[in-house]
Amino acid sequence: MKVVVLGAGLMGKEVARDLIKNNNVERVILGDIDVKTAQNFVDTLNTNKVEVVELHAENDDSLTSVIAKGNVVVNALFYSFNERVARAAIEAGVHSVDLGGHIGGVTDNILALHEDAQAKGVTIIPDLGVAPGMVNILAGYGATRLDEVKSIKLYVGGIPTEPKPPLHYTRVFSLEGVFDHYTQPSKMIQKGKLEEVPSLSGIEPIYFDGFGVLEAFYTSGGISTLYKTFPNVHTLEYKTIRYKGHAEKFKLLADLGFLDASNNVEVENQEVPVRAVVREALKKKLELGTKPDAVLLRVIVAGEKAQQQVTYEYEMVVRKDMTNNETAMARATANTISVVAQMIGDGTITKRGVYAPETIVPGETYIKEMAARGVVIKETSHKSAMIVKW
Repeated sequence: MKVVVLGAGLMGKEVARDLIKNNNVERVILGDIDVKTAQNFVDTLNTNKVEVVELHAENDDSLTSVIAKGNVVVNALFYSFNERVARAAIEAGVHSVDLGGHIGGVTDNILALHEDAQAKGVTIIPDLGVAPGMVNILAGYGATRLDEVKSIKLYVGGIPTEPKPPLHYTRVFSLEGVFDHYTQPSKMIQKGKLEEVPSLSGIEPIYFDGFGVLEAFYTSGGISTLYKTFPNVHTLEYKTIRYKGHAEKFKLLADLGFLDASNNVEVENQEVPVRAVVREALKKKLELGTKPDAVLLRVIVAGEKAQQQVTYEYEMVVRKDMTNNETAMARATANTISVVAQMIGDGTITKRGVYAPETIVPGETYIKEMAARGVVIKETSHKSAMIVKW
């Protein structure tokens, strides 16, 4: 198979690094606007499988011509490009996956292309990062093992292993994306009803071995398509994991309007966007650099099976690979999208159209493939003969 990777940023590089290990991948086409930097990375891989091409993602002709070079395209660009890439992939007759970013209806717009994708005989799967992405796949897998799903609870966080005050946080992906997730409302299902709650609310303690007691709170985007796939559950919620006190500090920034994209102020006769200033100021403070990070995940799926109350729990703790200088977030995210792209390319996934990850990615195979890459997802389950009333 030939795989096109759009974007030679952190995630795109790690996807390319994983793809070249598969003997069935004969060619990787890495597209980026900065050809020189992309080529410098490729030169470190000691392979002739990877070809660097110039990509101008905002130009539809450039986008379509690059996509057309492969059988499957991995979109590692910023999520504002996701719909454009999906449309170009369908036009080119190429399968496509993206890293998600369920803000502003982007994923809904892609899912609406289902019939177009079917007509072209291609598979499109959006939202294949960690959250959304990994959590969707695991929630969907747990659900297939139950007769009836009652509750889905999702917890995910990318955090530094050596936290520094005052925010105890380092940037492992776009701060613009972080601000979006902290300011947009979070969808959830409570007592069977779909609701929206403010992000940075609903703070609760959560414990992980090696990290102690952390906090988890509502943020937008992580629930992704799950509320549509499982509309009849009693409970469905997504929370982000951080060190204690993080949510309160960012809520102060949000309450002051510092994260509001429409908040402009005049400074010395020039209009200045406040959010952009805060973003650039925090970038310097929150740079990960060579410091180690970790990604923590817990997915809890509960319901009924054969007249028993059953809960499946999936937990992951992945740390930075210091040998290859690969961040934990890159290991979890890039491997997820790479594994699914390869499942489409090798025929493991055969359905055509646009599908949410939880409805199409085989969970058992996914867990095995991630473990082979050093990303271990542990499953535990417990049962009760008593059926309790929800």
